[in-house]
Amino acid sequence: MSITVHHLENSRSQRVLWLLEEIGAPYEIKAYARDPRTKLAPPQLKAVHPLGKSPVVIADGHTLAETGAIISYLIDTRADGRLRPAAGTEARLRYDYWLHYAEGSAMPPLLLKLVFQTLPRRAPRLLRPLIRRIAATAQARFVDPQLALHMDYWEDALGGAPWFAGKDFTAADIMMSFPVEAATARACALSGRPKLGEFLKRLHARPAYRRALERGGPYQLLS
Repeated sequence: MSITVHHLENSRSQRVLWLLEEIGAPYEIKAYARDPRTKLAPPQLKAVHPLGKSPVVIADGHTLAETGAIISYLIDTRADGRLRPAAGTEARLRYDYWLHYAEGSAMPPLLLKLVFQTLPRRAPRLLRPLIRRIAATAQARFVDPQLALHMDYWEDALGGAPWFAGKDFTAADIMMSFPVEAATARACALSGRPKLGEFLKRLHARPAYRRALERGGPYQLLS
């Protein structure tokens, strides 16, 4: 049966397109643009899923949300054993960990970073100096140290193997691509972390990654 990806520009849904290109599964895209003022998803997405978020995938009569859950479903039903280590192996344990870590632990401090970076310019003009000081203090005392902790953790994790689950590229690397790219754009993740930079270069060189960009459109996390 066909797969439809409800794809929001510059978002986590880029990873779903990439996975589908890696496994060669046919799919259609329903594209959405962010609100130019708020940068939020448009209200039309609420007709697809109550939360109005992306990605949402329609496959086999199911409406699937949450990137990790979507990727797990597509690996189960479309990948023919590819991009996931065998059950019962050490690589599979690492795979499962990083697949869930990407959203569960890596993204919250990155979201806080984005909020505090954008908060001052969204505040009323008279309050901006105060909000700017509060945001700067929150970043310096909490957000930035947390991000450094996570980014150093990624660097260490890639010290013994080229991919997060080990010697082979897996869907866990696709999941980790978004936090690593977001940290590169927002928090200078590659400064002093050569393994992380090499990881991104390997990802961006994959033909399926480039095909997903061609189909999904501009991806500003790369700039």
